[in-house]
This record gives sequence, C-alpha cells and structure tokens, in this order.
Amino acid sequence: MRRLVIDTNIYIDWFNAGRHEEILFAREGIKHLSAVVLMELRAGAFGVRDRRLVQRVESAFAKAGRILLPSRAVFVEAGEVLRQLQVKRGFHLETSHSIVNDVLIALSARSIGATVVTQNERHYRAIESIRAFQLVVVDSP
Repeated sequence: MRRLVIDTNIYIDWFNAGRHEEILFAREGIKHLSAVVLMELRAGAFGVRDRRLVQRVESAFAKAGRILLPSRAVFVEAGEVLRQLQVKRGFHLETSHSIVNDVLIALSARSIGATVVTQNERHYRAIESIRAFQLVVVDSP
C-alpha cells in the first residue's frame, strides 16, 4: 500500500476551511506525519482551537506509530540538496527559510518510499530536480 506524507499547507487548509478531506481521510494509502510538518503546525497554532486540532492530529499519528523523524542521513543529504538548490536553482536560504523544512520533508518521505502531497509546487519541483522522490501536487484554492 502506498505511503503518504501530507505537507503543512494541506493540513492548514483542512483546519481553516475543511478542504482536502478526500486526501486526509482516504482509505487507500498509509499516512505518516512528518515531525517537520508537526513543528510547522505547532508554530502557527496561535488559537486554543488550533492547538487542540494539532494535538489531536499528533496524538492520532503517535498512537499509530507513524510520526516520521528525519534521520542523521536525511540531515546530511539535506545539506547537500540545499547547497545544490542555491547553486543550481538560485535559492537564497536567508530569504527562503521554508525551503529547508521542505527539503527535510521531501527527503524523509523519500527515505521510507512515501509520496509527498502538497500545494507548494515551486519548492518541491525544485527539490525534485536535485533528488528524485514521489510527489503529488494538489491545486491551491
């Protein structure tokens, strides 16, 4: 069965507008929660309601044993990919901070053979041009 790692923007759309339930609750595919996505969700959860939602998502994935942590090898590879993104694709880490997180998400997913599901086509296509991984881009609303 296909493994999926859902990007932060998909969860945010679900929290805020109930979008993407067909992705988040689809029976096909085994979903994993990236620890990097969890960090981003917690960082942006300012309201009590938002913090509760994030906690419920985290608890469900933790209970299932499906929180995906980047390994040392993923961090090492991420450094190489980030260097190449700067040299070959013109990214500037000081102005594109989120690319670091996206590289960690992509490479962590790759390490378990999972597909990343995102709306952020620009970053993930750039990463894909450096390191192949499975990607599904969902249209933004």
